[in-house]
Amino acid sequence: MSKIEVKKLHTFLGHTDSIYTLHALDDSRFISAGGDGMVVMWDLKSPDEGEVIVKIPCSIYALTFDEKEGFLYVGQNNQGVHKIDLKAKKEVKSINLGEHQIFTIEIFNNNIWAGLSNGEVLILSKDLEILGRKKLAKDRIRNIDRYDKDIAIACSDNVIRIVEEESLDVQFELRGHKNSVFASKFHPSGKYLISAGRDAHFKVWDTQAEYTLRESIAAHLYTINDVIFRSDGRYFVTASMDKAIKLWDAHNFKLLKVLDKHRHAGHGNSVNKLLWMNYRDLLVTCSDDRSISVWEIKFAE
Repeated sequence: MSKIEVKKLHTFLGHTDSIYTLHALDDSRFISAGGDGMVVMWDLKSPDEGEVIVKIPCSIYALTFDEKEGFLYVGQNNQGVHKIDLKAKKEVKSINLGEHQIFTIEIFNNNIWAGLSNGEVLILSKDLEILGRKKLAKDRIRNIDRYDKDIAIACSDNVIRIVEEESLDVQFELRGHKNSVFASKFHPSGKYLISAGRDAHFKVWDTQAEYTLRESIAAHLYTINDVIFRSDGRYFVTASMDKAIKLWDAHNFKLLKVLDKHRHAGHGNSVNKLLWMNYRDLLVTCSDDRSISVWEIKFAE
């Protein structure tokens, strides 16, 4: 095993409730949001107090950023989607989607994809007009990811559904998890998909062999909330309700490093979201403990 050095560089504080989501704005700046409804901007080049962009009345589980036009799209718990002008720090439009939680929002080909707690996927224009919708699951849509024309939908009915981008027709149903699937992420090359969730396992699906299950790894003690690959595809990280962050080899799926409170002054509660930033290749994590941690990871490469 190659030697890996880990150093916790910063702890960002200011949120007054659990932090559920992170999203990069550029190489060094990112947004956080969570149970307190605050949307906060941070800059790794200036690791001091964050800047509150806007305050939403309810919890926020998901947001995304349109780099081309500079707007944030924020999913408000039990209300809908808000379009935020980042520079003006104000809401410019919103759409009420009913009493549904929004767990994931992504931008694919200039459209907004939102996953709802009733098992629906909605496609919205950037002006928040509904372009399409389809009920794909019996329970919550937890995560949406894309590679080429394939969209992976992680669902709380224990299934990952691979749908075709244009028609939303289901191409494959991936069954193997014993409980809710919280994340399904494509390797940067598209050669496989990793899924993870409440059963504390991650599973590896071969995209080139009709999504055949290749690996099933007991990775954590409790729910895996998120998975993220480094941009070069050599490593990936899992975040769990067991408070641990684990670093894995993306070739052989071997565990390389555990970042936790005891060994590395890690989080004191569930780790909810991961962000691997371009700036200095830093890893950013957030937690129910209301903090954001910034990690420097050095590989002997």
